[in-house]
Amino acid sequence: MTEMNRRKVLLLALSAPLGSYAAAGEQAQEPQHKMPDTGSVHWTGDEQIAMLMYPGMTVMDLMGPHCFWGALMGAKVFLVAKSLDPVTSDTGVTITPTATFETCPRDLTVLFTPGGTDGTLAAAVDPETRAFMADRGARAKYVTSVCSGSLILGAAGLLKGYKATSHWSVRHVLAGFGAIPTDARVVRDRNRITGAGVTAGLDFGLSMVGELRGRTYAECCQLMSEYDPDPPFHAGSMKTAPPEVKTPMVEMLAGFVKKSEVLASKKG
Repeated sequence: MTEMNRRKVLLLALSAPLGSYAAAGEQAQEPQHKMPDTGSVHWTGDEQIAMLMYPGMTVMDLMGPHCFWGALMGAKVFLVAKSLDPVTSDTGVTITPTATFETCPRDLTVLFTPGGTDGTLAAAVDPETRAFMADRGARAKYVTSVCSGSLILGAAGLLKGYKATSHWSVRHVLAGFGAIPTDARVVRDRNRITGAGVTAGLDFGLSMVGELRGRTYAECCQLMSEYDPDPPFHAGSMKTAPPEVKTPMVEMLAGFVKKSEVLASKKG
């Protein structure tokens, strides 16, 4: 189901009371009546959401939040990169940007960056990327990230004095950017909202929908996505993973962690 089709289905679900759907075999029509009275829920909006893209990004960091933001009726989501050339993620998935640093709206509701490893560090030291993030972040209503994307926020000077989280391997590095490393799935400090590693982007994205449109809207998105986690294993955090899992992963990421610490030391 495409994002546009998901929006249409959600629109039907949110705006049509019981009994208003077409009978079996009939063509469904867009509802013409008012939205239901459910208190403070904002069914439509005009949010401007910019999602940074760069070579080597972790694609799920991007697509987790995008899955939920794509269901925000009336919102515009911009996939932003230095140029409109296709961007290849760390798993080989290639995505075409929809805006550049120059064409991205100047005043944003949400500024977001995904994480990764070496690609993230390259983006964090790239002058054009840092300048774009610092400029848009100075005015955005929300400045956000998932996973090691918070390193890019830090490098752009957007986390000084703020609590923030990141992938477990580099969460401590945030202190070098003047941030306050915080161990949580989603961390909010004023208008800075950051998600932990990779799959935390789903929790982060859903939390943002609730922030922008209210709990009922967010729960409708959750149900539409059937987001009801029940993992087959319980090794998804450093608190629950057994030693035979943690040890090789820590060793594998040691080089990335060292490079991240060097980056933060130069910005501290």
